[in-house]
Amino acid sequence: MKYLSTSLKSIATGVSLAVLGTTLSLSAQAAEEVRFTVAYYSAKTGPYYEALAEKFEQSNPDIDIKIEVVNWDVLNQKLTTDISSDVNADMAIIGTRWLVDYVKEDVAEPLDGLISKDLKQRFVPAFLNPGTLNGKVYGLPVAASARAMYYNKDLMQKAGASVPTTWDELADSAAKISKIDKTYGFGLQGKEVETDVYFYYGMWSEGGSLLKKDGSSNLASSASVANAKRLQGMIDNGLTQPGVTSYNREDVQNLFKQGRVGMMITAPFLVNQIKEEAPELNYGIAPIPSGASSATYGVTDSIVLFKNSKHKQAAVKFMDFMFTTQQRAEFSSGEGFLPVLKSVSKLPEFAQNDAVKTFVNLLPQARFAPTIAGWSEVADITSNAVQAIYGGADAQSTLAKAEKRVNRVLGK
Repeated sequence: MKYLSTSLKSIATGVSLAVLGTTLSLSAQAAEEVRFTVAYYSAKTGPYYEALAEKFEQSNPDIDIKIEVVNWDVLNQKLTTDISSDVNADMAIIGTRWLVDYVKEDVAEPLDGLISKDLKQRFVPAFLNPGTLNGKVYGLPVAASARAMYYNKDLMQKAGASVPTTWDELADSAAKISKIDKTYGFGLQGKEVETDVYFYYGMWSEGGSLLKKDGSSNLASSASVANAKRLQGMIDNGLTQPGVTSYNREDVQNLFKQGRVGMMITAPFLVNQIKEEAPELNYGIAPIPSGASSATYGVTDSIVLFKNSKHKQAAVKFMDFMFTTQQRAEFSSGEGFLPVLKSVSKLPEFAQNDAVKTFVNLLPQARFAPTIAGWSEVADITSNAVQAIYGGADAQSTLAKAEKRVNRVLGK
């Protein structure tokens, strides 16, 4: 099986031949094809799902799983375009924050009547809940994570800095580390997926929120402005890497793995990357700096089944196989995610893993993206405003303009 192509299966044929005056009959039946659009997490993603599909097909020769791997930065646009042209896959991995729009547009199939009670009960409830809307399960959590602060122990020691617990302390430690040649105190993401989220950490610590009680945007709040000015000051004072808006999450992670960044905030999957790509790196993981409040960002990605699929039962059968202990343990371990199945969370490699424990301990204070229509557009507007601020734009007026645009999206 290869990406973007259908694997060929042997076709079962039944042939009966009669030589003297009887008829000749020939029947053939091709395997049922299920197309699955998979989000790209790492170089391991495609090979994992290809192997998973092949393993499933060995026990289900009448079903052919076709895997298509798509990068996150174009995934939502591709799915939206494919859906509008009625050429979408049967099932796909999506950011759970997109789910409400898929449900609103009536393109996601409710799974309650298709999946077994046993399958539903396998999940950690906190990770299944984001995929449940209006009392119906629309998405099964395929990946889950929180965010924490990674820090370089050697740089901390060399600079005489301490692991910060507040944003003021972070700025102080970043200033000390930045004095080391070719080293940056704080790695700050400035483009692509989760650029808005990187901004939320400091805003939440100031006591801010994404939305007001009436559901309108709170982007121009005093907490947001204070956080924007703080980050802008860090950039101006050389406490971050130069040219912040040219760095996406992976770029900043690469700087950290190279030992050139003292601190950065990201997900559990960096642990595996460091283990494989920078095993000598001496680092630690700590909670995100706090202030008036403490918070991390909780994230789930979900598998959805599309309403126009003509192979729903076959797709659900593959889902059931996918969400078994062995298969999920291999995925979570390989990609560096938190386990979404209760059975996987009890395995020694997760239950006794200090890095995993750090992230799990942060889950009680995790905040998820609001399950409201239009949130993807809201995130884009926020990211654009943040980029402008990082580039030197006035924080207060930029956030005020962005808030008005967000409210138009939200109908407020």
